[in-house]
Amino acid sequence: MDDELRLADLLAALSVATDLGMGQEPEKAVRACLLATELARACELPEVQVRDVYYTTLLVHLGCTASSHELAFLFGDDVGVMPQAERTDEANVRESLALLGLAGRGRGARRVQHLVRVLAAGEDGGRSVFRSVCEVGTRMAQRLHLGDRVATALGDSTEVWDGSAGAFQRAGDDIALPARFALVATQAVIFDRLGGPEAAIDIVRDRAGHWFDPAVADTFARVGPDLLRGMADADVWREVLEVEPRPVRCIPPSQLDEVARVFADMVDLKSTYSLGHSTGVAELAEAAAVRLGLADERVTAVRHAALLHDLGRVAVSSALWEQPRRLTSSQWEQVRLHPYHTERILGRSSQLAELARIAGLHHERMDGSGYHHGTTGAAIVTEARLLAAADVFQAMTQDRPHRRGRPPDEVAHHLGGATDGLDVDCVRAVIAAAGEQPTAARRSWPAGLTDREVEVLRLVASGSSNRQIANELVISPRTAEHHVQHIYAKIGGSTRAAAAVFAMEHGLVR
Repeated sequence: MDDELRLADLLAALSVATDLGMGQEPEKAVRACLLATELARACELPEVQVRDVYYTTLLVHLGCTASSHELAFLFGDDVGVMPQAERTDEANVRESLALLGLAGRGRGARRVQHLVRVLAAGEDGGRSVFRSVCEVGTRMAQRLHLGDRVATALGDSTEVWDGSAGAFQRAGDDIALPARFALVATQAVIFDRLGGPEAAIDIVRDRAGHWFDPAVADTFARVGPDLLRGMADADVWREVLEVEPRPVRCIPPSQLDEVARVFADMVDLKSTYSLGHSTGVAELAEAAAVRLGLADERVTAVRHAALLHDLGRVAVSSALWEQPRRLTSSQWEQVRLHPYHTERILGRSSQLAELARIAGLHHERMDGSGYHHGTTGAAIVTEARLLAAADVFQAMTQDRPHRRGRPPDEVAHHLGGATDGLDVDCVRAVIAAAGEQPTAARRSWPAGLTDREVEVLRLVASGSSNRQIANELVISPRTAEHHVQHIYAKIGGSTRAAAAVFAMEHGLVR
């Protein structure tokens, strides 16, 4: 890699993960970013504001996994429902009914159960979903050091002009300006793909003054159709880098860790069972790589690939990741594709391409029994073998819908006797690395949390209700509720997703 990494190149590639998490085709975020940036310039905004529009739109769905668990519970699917949900106007009865019609689709006799859940959740449930997305998006933008204006705009990403919808129902000029451009551009790109520029023109005209800032809608009416037509045959990946306001943002290679950890947490937020998984795998794989004597640059590559290895999981419904029953053949095929998606996402960036092959091989096995390539033996690079071993070890110690996590020493004994197609030396290195991990002896917690509040935080992050928390800790539901409210006040959030991200950020996930 060069001495400096171009941030837009990294984030444009990683935005494909948010596209997949939203059930959209790759490049939606890149196209919307390109359109919003040109609209901002057509409005003659200062370049410093154009920059905010650029990054806000590129990462407008940075919090897309925040509500995956809840949407899967309500609708029986999250990825499948996202495209309809994203373009649904709650004030339009026909569109709202179309969204409701997705509840429990394909779930057979359980469909009625999902319909009842959605109806019972009502508007409050929808607001909670929006708040999750906004709180997580804001927190992750702060971790990416994109500036307060971008973080605030991502917090406003679900707001509409007349205040009739959104997480906080802000209206008019109270909505951050970059969020207003991002909303118009994102919806225009969606409807352009559905029905061409004419469909985009119609939706922006119809929702001007309702969803959209009238001034931004007027600018779109003036220049947007030509911009959309020009993007039809354009190399949008090249162009989105060309339109970034100058000077372009670059980061030193050492900061790639921060970027990778943000997206690792975004992926792990996909399911309550995967919180902290990617970071745990990275710690094991890195320590094992050092034990094997790999050169420093190869150790770094292992760590980064481990953090990003599960990006493709966002393309698979949380209903499958959290299904306690045996997967059907078709469901298993969807799961088997996630390393492919990871490889394709990372391959989009010239700066991440070297990690794509390592991460994409993390489910390959020495005997050819793995997926998605079916690669064998020497064709699997050492970095990928280490990643595979660390991934298995970490997964076996974590709870899953169909089983409880096993103690590390028990997992070590199992893997030491039966490598399951894993490289023997890499398994030994991972086991040794796991044995060297320090036990938690912490006595002070972030944000002034108490020992009891940390216990409650972990249960909140895992999706436990107040009553379930009370039963687990043998306290009254009212006491549990008080703990939860105190925790939210201390961490600056109000949703399970915000609590989960805070827990992952600070290493509080067990």
